[in-house]
Amino acid sequence: MSSSDPDHPSQFLYETVRRLHPLYQDAAEDLPENILSDYPDPAEVVSALRMLIDLLLPGRMNPGSIGIDEFSVFLLRRLSHAWRHLRPQIERSIPFRWYGRAAMTEGEKPCGLDVRAESQKILEQFFGSFPCIRELVIDDIRAAYDGDPAALTYAEVQLAYPGLLAIAAHRLAHELYRLNVPVVPRIMSEWTHAKTGVDLHPGATVGRSFFIDHATGVVVGETTVIGDRVKIYQGVTLGAKSFPLDENGLPIKHVKRHPTVENDVVIYANSTILGGDTVIGSGSTIGANVFLNESVPPNSFVAAVHPELRIKPRKDR
Repeated sequence: MSSSDPDHPSQFLYETVRRLHPLYQDAAEDLPENILSDYPDPAEVVSALRMLIDLLLPGRMNPGSIGIDEFSVFLLRRLSHAWRHLRPQIERSIPFRWYGRAAMTEGEKPCGLDVRAESQKILEQFFGSFPCIRELVIDDIRAAYDGDPAALTYAEVQLAYPGLLAIAAHRLAHELYRLNVPVVPRIMSEWTHAKTGVDLHPGATVGRSFFIDHATGVVVGETTVIGDRVKIYQGVTLGAKSFPLDENGLPIKHVKRHPTVENDVVIYANSTILGGDTVIGSGSTIGANVFLNESVPPNSFVAAVHPELRIKPRKDR
């Protein structure tokens, strides 16, 4: 029976807690019932990501006037902020290498690793890659400007294009993925997904001068490989066919499930390309609304057969 005072806890609420409590656990393994308090903190990861995007695209996340004479101080502050927020989250994520559900299924054993020292080592390698990542992002900016006749300045590409934001964030998340950091890269990519409409898995390998035009609704799977100077439009999916299952009926991990797109390929809007053995040859163009699950030789043009259109005058006009 409810309390007569609607603003204070009643027996009903205590009963609800009694029923809820058994549905939570605090186990030293990866369970769907677990409380997430000791897991990586998404807010801290995103805070670090925003600082690092501002390092790659100064002014995109935190606008303001920065003189070139004081730019070294600006870079140092961004790096320090990102290090301070990101290192503890990487430390929290590392144990998932062996007690994550997939790792336990595959028989991974705890190795007595000093996770604090490992997190520092990872960040040193990660931060050491930033000059190379910055070079890649500069090429991505050029690709967006050269690939879009509506772009009149590099400034609007850097400040406004969601595709560029998605690619810059991906290049950061992919480096952490490559360094075998669990969980954190996916938090980064899903924040970017929410911001831009681009679902670009951190495991996907992306070459130089990549451009996503309009960005909305793009999906790129984990094992996708994209070459240099590739351009894709809104609604493109680079996905998987039905995937093999293990003896327990669970998807088998770490197999090539998504396509390979070679150099100088253009994929137009709403096309779907599936399969780990599907290769789009260099120099090819995939037209809009194509569904493709087989390889295409270099320098091909692939188009869907359009349905017959019927245009009739309206009698009431």
